[in-house]
Order: sequence, then structure tokens, then C-alpha cells
Amino acid sequence: MNIKPKKLIKGDTIGIISPASPSYRKSDVIRGKETLEKWGFRVTLSKNLNRRNGFTAGTDEERANDFNEMFARKDIDAVFVTQGGYGSARILKYIDFEMIKKNPKIFIGFSDITSLHLAIYKKTNVVTFHGPGVSRLNSQELSQYTKDYLFKAIFSDEPIGEIVPAEVGTYIYSVNKGMAEGELIGGNLTLICSTLGTEYEIDTKGKILFIEEVETEPWIMDHMLCHLSNAGKLRDVAGIVIGECKDCVPKKHDPGYHVDTSLEDIIEDYIKPLGIPAIYGLPIGHGRDIATFPLGVRAKIDADNMKFVVLESGVV
Repeated sequence: MNIKPKKLIKGDTIGIISPASPSYRKSDVIRGKETLEKWGFRVTLSKNLNRRNGFTAGTDEERANDFNEMFARKDIDAVFVTQGGYGSARILKYIDFEMIKKNPKIFIGFSDITSLHLAIYKKTNVVTFHGPGVSRLNSQELSQYTKDYLFKAIFSDEPIGEIVPAEVGTYIYSVNKGMAEGELIGGNLTLICSTLGTEYEIDTKGKILFIEEVETEPWIMDHMLCHLSNAGKLRDVAGIVIGECKDCVPKKHDPGYHVDTSLEDIIEDYIKPLGIPAIYGLPIGHGRDIATFPLGVRAKIDADNMKFVVLESGVV
């Protein structure tokens, strides 16, 4: 049974950490903090925020200590990340999962943060949120669509309902027709694959599997879907939602004459034969618009009508 954190209300305190890479522009965090404060929240920055240690924002121990501290502190009501990038999986061995289970809080991020989402749910059943990092919370990058779904997901205890396209006329591809319900799990495809063979391995049986990717050539997408298939992770899923996969095209790409396999070809190769409801193209990836939604709750795919609906709230 899942464990839900409490919803945020004005006056609550949000802790900000950098469990993956440091922000390229330090001003992103400053502007994100200002945005959260304008919305009525207190903000606490972690001790090692945006340190630099090669690819990552501090050593593995430093980043893990910040993560554990924010969940342990009674004066912190939610934990937001600055961004993804690389390195979240490196801190998993240092995380106190039992403490997280005793102190469930809203935890939000995406991309590389998938490692943390999947590990937390596998070890604790605590619901977490796939959504934007603090670096995106500024007037230049925060679209109204992104803001609306963020508010729906973590500031209200009502289910967020249907995740609709950000723009009228957006084509949603129904790979296989039909309807399916199940617990929602997933995230970035690269990070999902990296859990295989570990104690944090994704469980997809009877679930709605969500995947997204960015700047990944179709042949690499083929490689990763093949890996999931060979590991048996596509065999027993109830349905699949593929988010917007930004710039997942061949590196040498001539739009006048396609000479390589497209991502849709790869999707058809692996998912169409499964015969399960599956849709592709919603704004739940690395695009300008991103819908925040909880992982570990009930969701529904209506592939006949190209709809993806989150049936259960992620907060109490």
C-alpha cells in the first residue's frame, strides 16, 4: 500500500537540494527560490547546494547527506531538487530509506532524478512526484501549463485527472487501442534500465509504465527497449505511456529524406506486438511544458481516445 505525503499549504517550508548535477547558471536557483517565496513558501537551501565535483554537485556523501537531512528535519515540509543531469544513482547506497518511510514528504524532480523516485518507491512505497526542478521555476522557463499541473499535483488533495496536451491540435499517437488501469511507475528510460539487476529494480507487473527520454538516437532507444524486453519488464505491464521524447532523432537527420529508423518505428517494433494499450506524445518529458504527476498511484490509459488520466491523488 502506498504512503502519501501531506499536501503543501502556504507558509510551509521547502528544502532544496542538488542530488545530481550542479546548475550551470547559479541565478536559476536564486530565481526559483524567489518564485517559491512569491507563492507563499519558506525556502531552505541545503548545505552542499550546487557544489562542483566533476559531473556532480558535490561528493556522493555530501549529496546524500543533504538528501537525508532534508527528509529528517521536522521543519522541512517538502524536498525539491535544483535539476537532474547526472549522479543520483551514485547516492542510493547512502540513503536512509527507513527514515524516509517514517517521514514522507513531497519529493519532486525528473530526468536523472528517476533513480531516486524508483529507489524510494521500491524501498518505502512513498509516493513521489515526476515534475520540474527549481531551476525551471522562473518567468522565462515556467509555462502556465507547467505551473498549473504543479499546483494540481502538490497543492491539492484531489486527483489531477487527465493530463492533456499543452497545445490544441497536438497529435497523440495511439500505438495500441484499448483501456487499462494500474499503479503508475517509471520515468526516464535510461535510468529505468540502470535499475535492472540491482536492489532498486523497477517492478512493472500489472502497472502503467511511463517512459520518456531526451536527445537519444533511435538506435539507442532500441537498445534500451530491448534491454527492458529481455529483462521481462514489458511482458506483464498493463499499459504504457510514452511521454514527449525531445530531440530523439538520428544525429545526421535530413528532414527532406529520412534515411534512418524513426523513434515511432522503434516504438512499434517493441510495443505494438504486446497488444496492450499504449499512447505516445504527451508533455511529460523534457519539453518546455511538463505536467507534474505522482508516481505510485492509480492511473488509467484510454488509448481509444488518446487519454491518460491520473485517478488518485498523490498527497493527503
